Amino acid sequence: MIHSMTGFGKAVVELPDRKITVEVKSLNSKQVDLTLRMPPAYRSVELELRSLVATRLGRGKIEMTISCELSSGDAVLAQALNLPVLNAYKHQIEAMAAQLGIPEPQDWYATLLRLPDTLSTSNDVPDAAADELDALRGAVNTAIDALNEFRAQEGRRLEAFFEEKIAAIQDLLTNEVPRYEQSRVDKVKARIIDALSKLEGITYDNNRLEQELVYHIERLDITEEKIRLQNHLNYFLQTLHAAEPGQGKKLGFISQEMGREINTTGSKANEAELQNVVVRMKDHLEQIKEQVLNVL
Repeated sequence: MIHSMTGFGKAVVELPDRKITVEVKSLNSKQVDLTLRMPPAYRSVELELRSLVATRLGRGKIEMTISCELSSGDAVLAQALNLPVLNAYKHQIEAMAAQLGIPEPQDWYATLLRLPDTLSTSNDVPDAAADELDALRGAVNTAIDALNEFRAQEGRRLEAFFEEKIAAIQDLLTNEVPRYEQSRVDKVKARIIDALSKLEGITYDNNRLEQELVYHIERLDITEEKIRLQNHLNYFLQTLHAAEPGQGKKLGFISQEMGREINTTGSKANEAELQNVVVRMKDHLEQIKEQVLNVL
């Protein structure tokens, strides 16, 4: 079965003095692209968590947000005000205003908080305790489980969509294309003979004419394209129903090959009705290509 790359998962773990919340969402991407936001207290396990997410989610544009809230309801701040630095800045600004004879700022908060080093760095925050980090790991795994379940649900929807579109192309290939193949050849032959009959005073060798007609018609033959397209349709469904997820790139490659055969059929069509069938095939195929980008 296939999985979508789109999904969302959330997990909450309660500790005696705090609550950890993990939210993770993903969109389609050619490779894993992880953005991780978390309190500095958890920095010691950042690389471990990044590796875990990459291993379990495969690929996708992934955003994971980890927050921690105290039991009182206050959030654990990622950064804190650096009061000694703020105080030093304020005294210097007051001294500057007195010396230069200019007014002091009307909005001290905006002025001071724009200055460098007014917030403490993450190095000032101690690492979380071992039991809290274990709880964090569990929450991350639970959130990933929820996201993978979401991906599986979306995958089932995509699978039904692909089956419908492949069946539509199969119907056109099996029932519509053959209707115009022979009539197309007959029209080409009639058109050439009619053109020759209008050339007064010109004689031609019937045997040579037959050879040229055979050569011209063989150039328009689409038997090989039909066989290859049928093989690609079968292989697409076989890949779609594979037991393990992760077939997105392969399905993309197969759909490209399907496009080549459909395009070649269109270039050889030489018949308005058959061209219309090819256009309908292309329409179904473009919808497949669009949605394949979302497959893991």
